[in-house]
Amino acid sequence: MKRILFCASTVSHLRRFHLPYLQAFQEAGWEVWAASDTGESLPYADRTAILPVVKRFFSPQNLKAVGAARRLLQDGRFDAVSVHTTLAAAVIRAAALTLSKRPILFYTCHGYLFAETDGAAKRLAYLLPEKLCARVTDVLMVMNEEDRRIAVKHRLSSDGIVHSIPGMGVDFSRYSPLSPEQRASLRAQYGYAPEHVVFVYAAEFSARKNHALLLHAFAKMARECPNARLFLAGNGALREECVRLAGELNVSDRVYFAGELNGMGPIYGMCDAAVSSSRSEGLPFNVMEAMAAGVPVAATRVKGHVDLIRPGENGLLFAPDSPEEAAAAMAQLCRSPNLRAKLSASAAADLDRYALPNVLPQVLAIYRERFPHDLSSFSKP
Repeated sequence: MKRILFCASTVSHLRRFHLPYLQAFQEAGWEVWAASDTGESLPYADRTAILPVVKRFFSPQNLKAVGAARRLLQDGRFDAVSVHTTLAAAVIRAAALTLSKRPILFYTCHGYLFAETDGAAKRLAYLLPEKLCARVTDVLMVMNEEDRRIAVKHRLSSDGIVHSIPGMGVDFSRYSPLSPEQRASLRAQYGYAPEHVVFVYAAEFSARKNHALLLHAFAKMARECPNARLFLAGNGALREECVRLAGELNVSDRVYFAGELNGMGPIYGMCDAAVSSSRSEGLPFNVMEAMAAGVPVAATRVKGHVDLIRPGENGLLFAPDSPEEAAAAMAQLCRSPNLRAKLSASAAADLDRYALPNVLPQVLAIYRERFPHDLSSFSKP
């Protein structure tokens, strides 16, 4: 029996994005392992393991994680390893560099931690590990055009080939608009009146997700649009810092910190617009989910976002370092129901190529290229 290991920095990442892929391998007769920060059990995983990574890329603790990953690769005797998230991918591939016999390694890049516009120091800090690990990156998949250019330019796979994929696939059936009655009822539960214009941002509270810029922008915009409200879903290391910042900006009564929620579908349906202040993305689920729910999006002009949003047609973009631009974009959405309706209608028409039924066979076909006999049950896209 063939054996594959799926790895990510967090179990929540595997649970949210990769269960259909674990299921596909299990149904193809493979033994499926999963490794993450907690090692907790997952559907369609025959075995799980702990990958003791720390979510600070250059933490010394991650050197210990490389040792743990090496032992896992040796003991597991995997035929294939599928790595996700930059940190877990770096740890696993660094461990693979030390092995004389290793599995075929598939790396799905969910967004490089540097961009073409970054300064030389940041580019070097994050590019160097990618270049060192390139010779054990047998198959490389990327999700946006800028990451494709970066990977091709710097030859970040062993054979120089880069596969472009439309994300991991989203089950859009969970994000259909609510009925007027459902919407009114849910808004009332959260204390929102009919005249309130509710913006939503679903993201981990981290430096990359850049909630501070959003809060500053919202405070500026809220002075002109007193009926605006902000709903923040998620947890993370910077959550309490952001709670304090909302207080300092005198918008605590207009910002709701919802914590981690089990399913965002109804929340998007309750809201009037979505926003993303992220500094960098791969191909963000939160933006696509909002579009599917009929919610217009204003987002930073960064990779991942620019692959999904055509400014003025299906969403709005603003500079990632400008609270003023962000506030202006949010004010546009707040003041104009007609603009919100126009953008959301166009966005919904663009989503088919990112739907799970369309994406899943494309991605599985890439695995099948390396295991044509053992994955013959995978249908071609």
